[in-house]
Amino acid sequence: MTTSFASEAAHIQEIGHLSVSDMARGTGANETTVRAWLRDDRSPSGTYAERLAELSSLVERLVQVMQPEYVPVWMRKPVPLLDDDKPLDVIATGEYRRLSRVIAGLEATGAV
Repeated sequence: MTTSFASEAAHIQEIGHLSVSDMARGTGANETTVRAWLRDDRSPSGTYAERLAELSSLVERLVQVMQPEYVPVWMRKPVPLLDDDKPLDVIATGEYRRLSRVIAGLEATGAV
């Protein structure tokens, strides 16, 4: 039986093509933990659950404005509007709103 947060991890991997490493980096969890989420052996809680929910929300928005295969590349690149910080690192530090504003700009223009 899949838990809600385990489902979110699988959802991110499916629609946003994020790797285990990407999800670990964005949530602050280690890769072994993320693999356990994907197998539904464990469910994220606390800060991990919060970061995973934020990551999921952002990925869902990103696939609307760029090719889904490009999402992991964009998430690892320094972004000038983020002071050259990388989106996965911004999420990991709990700065969801900062990244959300950048994505809102992409949504307004309709493309990357």
